[in-house]
Formats: sequence, C-alpha cells, structure tokens
Amino acid sequence: MKVVIVGGVAGGATAAARIRRLNEYAQIVMFERSGYVSYANCGLPYYVGGEIGDEADLTLQTPASFFARYRIDVRVLSEVTQIDRAAKTVTVKDLASGKCYTESYDKLLLSPGAKPLIPWLEGVSGEGVFTLRTVEDTLAIDRYIAAHAPRSAVVVGGGYIGLETAENLTRRGIEVTLLQRGRQVLAPLDSDMASFVHAELLRRGVRLRLGAEAVKFCRRQDALVAVTADGGEIAADFGVIALGVVPESGLARAAGLALGQRESIAVDAHMRTSDPDIYAVGDAVEVRHAVTGRPALIALAGPANKQGRIAADNICGGDSVYRGSQGSSIIKIFSLTAAATGLNEKTARSLGIDCEKVVLSPLNHASYYPGGQVMTMKVLFERPSGRLLGAQIVGGDGVDKRIDVLAVAIRVGLSGTDLKDLELAYAPPYSSAKDPVNMAGYMIEDLLTGKVAQIDPAGVDGLPRDGSVTLLDVRTPQEYARGHAQGFVNIPLDGLRERLAELDAGRPVYVMCQSGLRSYIACRILSQNAFSCFNCAGGYRFYGAVHADVRPRTGAYPCGMEK
Repeated sequence: MKVVIVGGVAGGATAAARIRRLNEYAQIVMFERSGYVSYANCGLPYYVGGEIGDEADLTLQTPASFFARYRIDVRVLSEVTQIDRAAKTVTVKDLASGKCYTESYDKLLLSPGAKPLIPWLEGVSGEGVFTLRTVEDTLAIDRYIAAHAPRSAVVVGGGYIGLETAENLTRRGIEVTLLQRGRQVLAPLDSDMASFVHAELLRRGVRLRLGAEAVKFCRRQDALVAVTADGGEIAADFGVIALGVVPESGLARAAGLALGQRESIAVDAHMRTSDPDIYAVGDAVEVRHAVTGRPALIALAGPANKQGRIAADNICGGDSVYRGSQGSSIIKIFSLTAAATGLNEKTARSLGIDCEKVVLSPLNHASYYPGGQVMTMKVLFERPSGRLLGAQIVGGDGVDKRIDVLAVAIRVGLSGTDLKDLELAYAPPYSSAKDPVNMAGYMIEDLLTGKVAQIDPAGVDGLPRDGSVTLLDVRTPQEYARGHAQGFVNIPLDGLRERLAELDAGRPVYVMCQSGLRSYIACRILSQNAFSCFNCAGGYRFYGAVHADVRPRTGAYPCGMEK
C-alpha cells in the first residue's frame, strides 16, 4: 500500500507516524509546502518574544529524523498542485527547482491546514506588514526586529495569535496597538468574560482599539500607517495581521471533493472525504460539534492530532471514529489565563437553546493558604435538563485544571448537578475541600431546584429606581463605599436578620454582594421570610468588570455605577 500525505505539522505528521506503527511495509510519502515538516505552531509567538530562544526548539521533526525513525519519505518545499482522482495521482511542484512531477497513491490523506485570513486591503503586502502562521513567518518578523529595532507595532486581530503576538512584542519592549474590528477580543469568550482580558491588556500598556476595522496600510516617510474605517490613523514601525484563518481547501475543491461550510472539506466520522480513497484532517475539515451535533469549523492542534491518528487507523483497515470537537482552548495573556470549552452564551442563545449560567469567583486554592488567586468562572447549562453546555474561566493559577475537568464533564455527558459529586484531589496548596468545580455544581442545583433565583448583571441597570423594587447591597460598609451599583442601599449580611423590618415584603428584592456568595445567603434568609428575592449573578466584582470595560478613558464611570 502506498499512502501519500499532503501537509505535515499536527495532522499529517501524526498520521504518517501512526500508519508506520500499524503497517511496517506501507510506502509513505509526505509533501510539505513549507521548509518545515513538523513544528510547534502554537509556540511561534513565543519565539518572537524571546521566551523560546533557540530556533531549533520550534522544530519537532525534520525530514532526516522522520526517515531515520519511521522510514517515511518526507519532501519539504514541495507543493501538491493537483489531484487526479481517476488516475490516483497527485501533481507536485518542487518549489526549489520549479519542476513538476506526478506521484501515484493508493490512499491519499489531505492535511493542508488553514491559511491566514488576509483581507484585500491596500498596502497589505507592503514592506513591514507580516502574518504569523509558519516558522518562516516567525523568522521574518524576528529578523525585521533585529535589523530595524522598531519601537512600535500595530497588530490587527484580537484572536489567539493576535493576543499572543501583542503580549510577546510588548515583552520585547515594543509599544503595541491592537486593532479589533468587533467589540471584544477572543470570540470563544462572551463579552462579559472578555472584559477581564481587556483590562489586563490595558494594564500592561497595550493600546487596545475595539470596534476599529483596518481598511488600508500606507507608508509615510519611515512609518507604517494603519487607516481604520472611521478615518483614524495609527502610525507604527511595522504591523502584524492576525485576523484568523480560513480552510486551505483549494486542492480538494479543484478535485471535486464535497465541501462543507466556509469551503471546508467535508468528511465523515472516519475522516473520509466523498472519495473513499481520500481522507482529510486538521484545520481544513468540517467536523461535528460535540455539544450541538451540528457541523463546525474548529482549528485547534489537539483535534488535528486526534483526527490524524483516526484517519491513519482507517487507512490501515481499522474502524476508528472521530466523535466531534467541543473547542477546548486556553491562552496566556501576560499574567492572565483565559480558557473555554463547549458553547458560549451568545452561541447557545443564537441556536435557540434555553440556557442558564452560574458565575462564581473562587480562589484557586484554600483561602488560608498563602498566594491564592481569584478566578472568574462562567458555567452554562440547559434548562430544565441541567445538561452542561460550556464553560469559560479567566484568572491565574488553576484555570487549566478546572477547564479540563469541565471539558471532560461535558464530553461524557454529565449534568450541571453532577459536578457537585465529583471527587477531585484536594490539598491546601492546590484546591479547596469544595473545589470550584463542585461549587459550580452546588449553584446549578440551587437554581434548578428553585432555592434561588438570579438576575444577569446585564439586567441590573434596567431595574427600576422608582422604589417599586428593593435594591440591596449586603457587603460591608467599607466595600460599599469603594463602589456600588446605582440605587443599591447597604445592609451588611451579618445584620440583615435584625433589619428585615426596614424592607417592604411586598416588593421584589435584588441582592448584590462582591462575588455572589453573600447575596445568595441573603436570598435564602429573605425567601424564608416571605420575600421575593433575586441574586445578582457574579456579584459586584463581575458587574463592575463589565461596566469598567466600557468606561471612557477619562476615568468617569458610566450610568449604573456610583463611587
């Protein structure tokens, strides 16, 4: 059997090694258009920033090492330009010599990946404008910085690569302006959770411009100028475009293979295309979303590796099945970690799912152990079933652990209330006896069983201030004085029972504290004393973060907050 693989990196290289482990006698030929067959794609921004100091550390395998270990014929700088399905051949262009030739196959695996989304903008291909997708891109940026010693850069795009590039350029002493067309960075997060990321970027000196769409690049004297749709101009020494990626599916389309959404390659659960002898994996393929069951595009290294292994199994006569992707991801942004899995709230609601959420702000470990760091967790579930839909966490240490637990819970079909029963490892330096994941489960159970009702922070400003409802802040007087939501009166929790007479039992009570815990306790007190009570989800910490995100740079607070 002869297997031809188009594209290396995560999907193609994984498949090649797996095929060899399963079939010692298969002839395996792998073509890679770039000069590197297997490299740490996710580590590229950290080389630009100097966190990874040795170029060799980016390369996981070379053609020589692949041949030495697996006897795989790897040909870099070789672009496959055409597939002849009837003849079962591919046409290959040797990019070094310019010569073309054909190669036959019994089975063909496409792992072309995705290409950077580069808009048709004037000046986008000019001097000093880069993308960051390959090792060659990385080295070009690094050489430019070394040669020109730039003091400023404009990064276009607020996704993973854009944020990592902004951080690493900042760490290298370069002043960064980040342009994001939408009103938030990191699309997997909801806008309320993204507010914490915005605050961290601003705190670290990144000039964040939300709602700023770049429409043109031009040169004025020695400066690169990015022009935005509103007529604004940002001058910098160089620019990096990181607007995301689109499937590299041109080869499949020209060969007449069935395509999915956004021109992705359609595959079945065995990673087989519409041609039974051609498989496809990685960022170019359409997959099934593990939560919704709908077609999805999820460009991540983890799924690509798994797909490569599954395709290899099936090429070798196996019956492995890919069970979908849920988009589990994580990113470090200076001292902050942001992670997500499954659906976010905006997507769930757009699909018509009756979703609810809990928001909590636990420490990453026991409160009495030094060095605790607060994380903000948002866990989504479906009503009335309690089915887990997704989760987002922003914080420091411990975010990765909790998002992984929640990702597994979603994958195996646990309900939100099942989270309270998980037995997770505990020691004071690592967790609390009630892990934050357990706490999310308790909160979900209370909502589903009617022990508490809640209001979303987005709805707080819309509450009437005419006395028809009671707005209650149960924090300490000191906390209240440092800032509170407009119209909320202060009765500290510990004295609430003795002051119930001050409240009108005929009016709904909306209760806020710092994180949502004390206000929950207050709601339990009030509901058992015949009050209709609503807990403000996430507390003032969450409410304040969302409002500060739209605060004018003058420092004035918007309507809805008092200080």
